Amino acid sequence: MFNNLDKLPEGQLGIKLMWQIADELSYTHTPAHKNCLLIMKRYGVKGLKQSQDAPNSIGFKRWISFLNPYTWLQFQRYREHNVCEAPLQIISLQVNTDLNALALVLQWYEQLEHLPIPKEVWLQCQLALAEGFTNAVRHAHKGMPLETPIELEVRVLKESLEMRIWDSGKPFNLKAKLRKILTARSTFRMNMTQNGHQSQFISNWLEEPS
Repeated sequence: MFNNLDKLPEGQLGIKLMWQIADELSYTHTPAHKNCLLIMKRYGVKGLKQSQDAPNSIGFKRWISFLNPYTWLQFQRYREHNVCEAPLQIISLQVNTDLNALALVLQWYEQLEHLPIPKEVWLQCQLALAEGFTNAVRHAHKGMPLETPIELEVRVLKESLEMRIWDSGKPFNLKAKLRKILTARSTFRMNMTQNGHQSQFISNWLEEPS
């Protein structure tokens, strides 16, 4: 079990870590005036390139895989199927804005260990969950009272795991933040230059209005 708070990256490094792990990552402002961080990880779709196959690519291969029309069609069918699919299990938790609550969050997550989730995926999602929670405490709720709640939910589906974390902080543009992080790396810029139309696809995605 991951339990070393000091080893968790902060700020931009934490966002990049979640981006590397997740197959879908979003941060939206809800009608209830809260922010919802969604971290989704697939593990049962044949033919789709999962992000763990390229841990140093910062999501590069994940977006390249969508260039293949057949793969894109598979992904769309997968999403449509999951909309109607009943979850295997849903768990939820509410904790205070307190880094010491990380131990409780991880203990709560452990109840999913018996489910048919690949061990590597389970561990990656455990790390992403810890990162998402500590980011909410350190950044979204910075300066807020300890009693300010953070809500967490995990949905386990047949072929994916979805984690949601709600905070009450000031909304921010995750896509713009990722754009800044990714384009700042010289290796990423080099890949974009050397991979022709594939790099242009990613470049266009980063340049789309958020």
